[in-house]
Amino acid sequence: MNIKKLAESLHPFERRVLPLISKYRFLSDLASASGLKEVEVMRALQWLQNKKAVEVFTEPEEFVDLDSNGRKYVKVGLPERRFLEVLKKGEEIPVSKLAEKSGLNKDEVNVCLGLLRQKGAILLLKKDSKFVVKITEKGLKLLSSEFPEEKFLKGVFPRDVASLSKDERSVFDLLKKRKKMLVVDVKRIKSAKLTSLGKKLVDLGVKDETIVDSLTPEILRSGDWKKKNFRRYDVTINVPKFFGGKLQSYRYFLDWVRSKFVALGFQEMNGPIVESDFWDMDALFMPQFHSARDIHDAYYVKRPKFADIPSSLIKKVKAAHESGANTGSIGWRYSFDVEQTKRCLLRTQGTACSARMIGSGKLEIPGKYFGITRSFRYDVIDATHLPDFYQTEGFVVEEGLSLRHLIGLLRMFAKEFADADEIRIVPGYFPFTEPSAELFAKHSKLGWVELGGAGIFRPEVVKPLLGKHVSIIAWGMGIDRIGMFKLGLTDIRQLFSHDLTFLREERLV
Repeated sequence: MNIKKLAESLHPFERRVLPLISKYRFLSDLASASGLKEVEVMRALQWLQNKKAVEVFTEPEEFVDLDSNGRKYVKVGLPERRFLEVLKKGEEIPVSKLAEKSGLNKDEVNVCLGLLRQKGAILLLKKDSKFVVKITEKGLKLLSSEFPEEKFLKGVFPRDVASLSKDERSVFDLLKKRKKMLVVDVKRIKSAKLTSLGKKLVDLGVKDETIVDSLTPEILRSGDWKKKNFRRYDVTINVPKFFGGKLQSYRYFLDWVRSKFVALGFQEMNGPIVESDFWDMDALFMPQFHSARDIHDAYYVKRPKFADIPSSLIKKVKAAHESGANTGSIGWRYSFDVEQTKRCLLRTQGTACSARMIGSGKLEIPGKYFGITRSFRYDVIDATHLPDFYQTEGFVVEEGLSLRHLIGLLRMFAKEFADADEIRIVPGYFPFTEPSAELFAKHSKLGWVELGGAGIFRPEVVKPLLGKHVSIIAWGMGIDRIGMFKLGLTDIRQLFSHDLTFLREERLV
């Protein structure tokens, strides 16, 4: 390492602090000696440590300060001095009168009696069945000079306990036992020590006043720049991390998914979060009594309680449920409840948007549609489940579509959106599709994770809403779980984290 080049790269703060470290160890002392603020000294020490010129330590240090009684006695005098002042004329004073004559309270009188008897400064005598106090020669001698405790209390506080002399330490130990005299606090103190490289820099002479840190108009005009040495700049030194503004990682991922679908020629569809039983389940041929609804454990809304549904659509869906109407099936064979179908709930699945699109009268055939929808189900929160979540759902409508087309679509989704190398497509069951399938992908830490379900819409779904039957392959996937794959997460809750460190460091897609 070129010592001279290193010396020329030192910041003014570093040049002021470095020569002082051999004499002053602590941060506060370095600040006083250098004339810099403590934060400036700390910055200089961090830079010097990065250059391996100093070692910085954080050490626990005990500091003593005056408590409430300590501050009071500095002003009015120690109780024992005021106690002796009352006795100095040599009179014998009853203990019961001491508080009144000295202006001390009962606790202070008791403390004085104990301390001064220990020092041999007073005698406690019993006369006429009463206790009286008398000062001794030692007490008079003590009164004529400054008490060690008084000298200690007049010092500059707070003080480093380790810096106390042997005599001061004895006084400190005594005063510490007294009520609210001293308070001791442990602080973490920064200190610094020169390394061998630091010593070489000091020997070289780093306090060079001819070094210039910036080029100013005055230096250029005067020509002084010819006589100055300019500071070298080290572009390899550690600098603070800069966290620029960016989208939340999962928000960015959802926008990325949207752009991928649009690039593949899909049109986006949407619908309300507060949905009705009709569009959420009934229009999808989910019977009102069936256990299939158990997996859609819904949050029903108090206000508004019922939605406004076109009676013509209710009539067609009701007929499909009760008898199959003209769809080729016999339906579910039960009495469809028209009031129940109007109940409002928080949307439990994104497929409700697919039903709305098919029944909207705006469906294009052939056509490709997708949605990114927020859904709600009562669920136990864990690493792969939340009660509110995003789904991506969609469908492709065209004559002659088959299961082979659907499987190819699912494989493409797993690879494109989840970066999944291992996938499984297994038979499944959904009341609104036949045949039905479920898509699984293997996560490096969580194992096989279900990404979603898919199938071909049944005639009982398509014909009441569209007025005719046409092949529609559809899917609904938990985009939250796909996001976990893409972002390399192991817990679904991290997608919605408020932790600033995580949000700053989390990579984007």
